[in-house]
Amino acid sequence: MEQREELLVLNSAEESKNGWQTILNYFRKRSMWMLYYCTGCGAVELPPTMTSRYDMERFGLGPMATPRQADLLLITGYLSAKTLKRVIYTYEQMQDPSYVVGFGSCPINGGIYWDSYPVINQLEMFMPVDMSIAGCMPRPQAVIDSFNKLMDQIQAGKAVGYRRYRENHDWYKRNQDAVLKRSTPVLKAWEDPFANRPTVEQLMAEEVKS
Repeated sequence: MEQREELLVLNSAEESKNGWQTILNYFRKRSMWMLYYCTGCGAVELPPTMTSRYDMERFGLGPMATPRQADLLLITGYLSAKTLKRVIYTYEQMQDPSYVVGFGSCPINGGIYWDSYPVINQLEMFMPVDMSIAGCMPRPQAVIDSFNKLMDQIQAGKAVGYRRYRENHDWYKRNQDAVLKRSTPVLKAWEDPFANRPTVEQLMAEEVKS
């Protein structure tokens, strides 16, 4: 009998917790402060998305200048190794729950710079990405649609990248260190292809001798 009462108390507490979480998620999705890291051309789609034609603010989204007061981090282009370090530093200053959205092809696979030695491919290997917007560049309609889908995920309790980052921090840290602390050179030293070729004067001198 006592065990049954304990189970009823635990179930009641869990239901109460889930109920409050649902309410909190509703208000979270309706009031998100954005911090955008404008690393590439995807940033040009933000002004029309924010202004009167599409009016992002009607969804409860607005810009924020500092990471400690932001809920949503936008990566709007390709990332170099040096920029990745700053983005991670910015993300780790954000309070939980925090969300990350990648704009365009570059955060997904490097985009047109995929084979460039300083460019980071697959951003989700280094930090959690809750939503990726495909395209180069994504139009404001796609941006608004992605934000609506992210809001639905927040309401359903599925946008948990911040938990994934905390629980698997060692894995993310190893991936980050593999890039940020690499000591072997990425590029080979440049060799002058004409360094050992004879000059015109040397060739003429050899012809005279022969």
